[in-house]
Amino acid sequence: MEQKLEKLKNIIKRDALPTSKTHIIISPTGERENWLFDLRNIFLKPEALDLIVDIFWEKFEKEYPFQVGGQELAAVPLIGAIVLRSHQIGKPVNGFMIRKARKSIGLQKLIEGELDNTPIILVDDIINSGSTFLRQIRIIEETGKIVSRIFPIMNFSGNDDFDFIKKRNINLTYLFSLKDFGLSMSPKKRFTPQERFKIMWKFQAPDANLFHVVPKSTPCMDNEKIYFGSDNGFLWAINQNDGSVAWKYKVGYPSMGKSIFSSPAINKKMIYFGSYDGNFYCQNAKDGKIIWKYSEADWIGSSPALAPDLNLVFIGLEFGLFKRKGGIAALKMDTGEKIWDYKVPEYVHCSPAYCKEKQIVAIGGNDNTVYLFNAKNGTLLWKYETGGEIKASLAFDIETNLLLFGSFDKNEYALDLDTGNVIGKFKTEDIIYSSPVVRDSKVYFTSTDKNIYCFDLRTGEMKWQFATSGRIIATPNIIDGNVYVGSNGGTLYEFNPETGKATRVFQVTEKITQKVVYNENTKRYFVSTDANEVYCLERID
Repeated sequence: MEQKLEKLKNIIKRDALPTSKTHIIISPTGERENWLFDLRNIFLKPEALDLIVDIFWEKFEKEYPFQVGGQELAAVPLIGAIVLRSHQIGKPVNGFMIRKARKSIGLQKLIEGELDNTPIILVDDIINSGSTFLRQIRIIEETGKIVSRIFPIMNFSGNDDFDFIKKRNINLTYLFSLKDFGLSMSPKKRFTPQERFKIMWKFQAPDANLFHVVPKSTPCMDNEKIYFGSDNGFLWAINQNDGSVAWKYKVGYPSMGKSIFSSPAINKKMIYFGSYDGNFYCQNAKDGKIIWKYSEADWIGSSPALAPDLNLVFIGLEFGLFKRKGGIAALKMDTGEKIWDYKVPEYVHCSPAYCKEKQIVAIGGNDNTVYLFNAKNGTLLWKYETGGEIKASLAFDIETNLLLFGSFDKNEYALDLDTGNVIGKFKTEDIIYSSPVVRDSKVYFTSTDKNIYCFDLRTGEMKWQFATSGRIIATPNIIDGNVYVGSNGGTLYEFNPETGKATRVFQVTEKITQKVVYNENTKRYFVSTDANEVYCLERID
């Protein structure tokens, strides 16, 4: 065994440990790195793969029977080699693969292969934060199975006592740590997830459409129920105490596989939301009965912005006309009467944002343009064109007199509210499909480059950024002094807003594409996914 480990170590040094002397190595935050373990490079070389499989069987043969699985990509050659060897030695092992994301077409599988009833060993190239393994464990647990062992080649963390592994009594076995190669990782780059949430209940609407990977319907709430739309065309009212259905309302026919992406809003026991059936609805929150309906659009994917001080609700609209594809309308909250509207040349997926202090409303469009209006009468105050579509809503900061938003041109913008002039912008590595959140003149925003960023609006300086394990299209939220955001990797993160340190996580099996919402009276969190699931969580302190 020791000779095989030493031989494998030498192969890793030779073929899987590039350094900055010979390679340009970029970290998830865009910074240069001095070294990197590229174990996938040797997983496709027979000498190394044969050694790893030899070592695996020497370690675990006495525990046979078992099955082996892991998450694409690195685990796939390991699983294949272990399963093949099992056939050769007459001890057949079942293998399976977990996708990074559920397949959006066909059978929409998350697990390729079938699980049997033997103990499960998960394999991978490395363990660092452990978030990849945590996700796999959660997926397997939802099938009713449990994981008995985890087998990574490298342990980056320097930690053998992972919280989520310890509480499940899972055995962690690895071959090497960084110190075996004379290396160490900065404490700032270490993050071991503390899974300090418990599930109170989970609800899932049927017939989720996973083809459209976009932010969908974020729940809103009153003291008793939460309300959200689903892909199967229902607006759901769910009792917060136990997750039971209070009522549901079916909208008209969906369009292009889209039904209710609009996030409902509530005021004075009335629910407002739009649908891809072309209607904008006002319903009684008690029983779901329609109070009024606005039907001038062909489709509505936008979410409403409420202005109770003006008795107005603002909504983005879409049309099937050649030169009039989008717009915004201001409707009376009590009757649905249209007070004003404004048409734009491309679709509007963006949700309007209302500023009560200045009585202005802003919206973006697929024509790459942001528009700012007098909220009372619809007078266009100014517009600004970016280099990409603006899909997510915007945020105001009155103290710095700024309008903040992200664009598909990969920039987060800060515009002067009075003139529309650019005060500042920050370039990310990918498109921005989420809304910023502002607190104490700091803006928190995300990008599909997997990062969450914090900027000081007064100084223009970046306070911190954190690289998550998945693309982010969910909007952050600030709850009880902490920043919360979910990723497409299915991980909910909690951050210290001043330092950017991730303090705890919660892992689900599907993409978290909506903002986390919170009931401050019951201290419960509601996390929704693109599979029309809602988790009700409580913190464990």
